[in-house]
Amino acid sequence: MSRLFEPITLRGTTFPNRVWVSPMCQYSCDPEQAPGVPTDWHLVHLGGFALGGAGLVLTEAAAVVPEGRISPQDTGLWNDEQTAAWARIVDFLHGQGVAAGVQLAHAGRKASTHRPWDERSGSVPAAEGGWGTVGPSALPYGDFAAPRALDADGIAAVVRAFADAARRADAAGFDVVELHAAHGYLLHQFLSPLSNQRTDEHGGSFENRSRLLLEVLDAVRGVWPQDKPVLVRISTSDWVEGGWDVEDSVRLARELAAHGADLVDASSGGNDPRQQIPVGPGYQVPNAGRVKREAGVPVGAVGLILEPAQAEQVLVSGDADAVLLARPLLSDPRWPQRAAVALHDTARLPWPAQYVRATRDAVPLSRPRAAATS
Repeated sequence: MSRLFEPITLRGTTFPNRVWVSPMCQYSCDPEQAPGVPTDWHLVHLGGFALGGAGLVLTEAAAVVPEGRISPQDTGLWNDEQTAAWARIVDFLHGQGVAAGVQLAHAGRKASTHRPWDERSGSVPAAEGGWGTVGPSALPYGDFAAPRALDADGIAAVVRAFADAARRADAAGFDVVELHAAHGYLLHQFLSPLSNQRTDEHGGSFENRSRLLLEVLDAVRGVWPQDKPVLVRISTSDWVEGGWDVEDSVRLARELAAHGADLVDASSGGNDPRQQIPVGPGYQVPNAGRVKREAGVPVGAVGLILEPAQAEQVLVSGDADAVLLARPLLSDPRWPQRAAVALHDTARLPWPAQYVRATRDAVPLSRPRAAATS
C-alpha cells in the first residue's frame, strides 16, 4: 500500500490519489477569434491525464483579465464563452472520476510575451497584438517592456478580477482553484522586494508586500464554496541574494492558512533573471519540506520528481502531502498507472474499462523518459 495512491481530503473534496497534474501553459488559444477560450487541444491534453489516472488535474494559468495573460495565446476566465468552454472540459474530467482544478493568474510585468517556440522572445508589440503591462513598481523583468505601477484603484480591480474568476470557476464546475503567486507573476512580484519598491501600504515591509495576495485570497474565499479547497502556488525562493526566501515562505504559509488556504503548492524562482537555481532531481523538495514542517500546513511538492520511488519517498519522508508532475506527464500521460505497477499498488488505481485489456502489458517506470519542456 503506497502513500502515492492513498486518497487525501481537503475540506469537502477527496482526491483519489496524490499524483497531481501541475499547471502547464499550452499557448494554444486563438487570440483573434476567441481570446482566452480553451480549445479541443486543451480538452484532449487535460483529458489524457484523467485517463492516465491522475488524482487532480490542474489547468494551465487562466488569466483573470485579458491583460493578465502571459501571451496572447493563453487561456482566461473573464467571460461567459471561456466559462462554457472550461465546463465542457471539467465534465469530461469528472466523467473519469478525477478532480478538476483551475489555476487563476495575472502575469503582471511578465505578460504580453511571445510563445516559447516563436522565433522572437520578449514582449509582443502593441501593433502585433500585445499590450501594456502592470506591476507593483515600474521595474521591467530583464529586457521585457517596463510595466506601469498599479495605483490603488488598479490594485482593487485586480482583487475583484480574481474573485470574479473564482465565481466563474465554480459555475464551470471546478472542484479546486489555485492562486498563482509564483514564478515572477503579479502576486509574486508584490511579494518580492526585488520587484516591489512601493512605499505605500502594499510595499516595504513583509506585511505590506504580502497584503495583495492575502486580499486576493480573502476575496476568492469569500465567493468560493466553503466545502471546496483553495490552493496557493508560491515560489519558496527567488534564488537571488536579497530576494524572497524560504523563511519568508514559511511565514507566508502560516498567513495563507489563517486566511483559508488549504494547501501550499511549493515551487520556486521566476522573478529575477539573475536567479541561480541548483537544478536537479527533486531540487525544490527541501523547501517544500521546510514549509510543511515549520508552518504546519499541507504542502504539494513539484520540480523534477521523475520516478515513482522518488515520488513515494517525498511523501513517506513527510516533505509533502502530494506531488505535482509536469514534464514526466507530458512525456507519458499514463505515468500514474505505470507508477502503480512499479509500486505494486494497482488495485487502488483502476484503468478505464476501455483500456483494462492492456494492463497485463503495463511496463513499470524505471528511469526518466525523454525530456519535454513545460
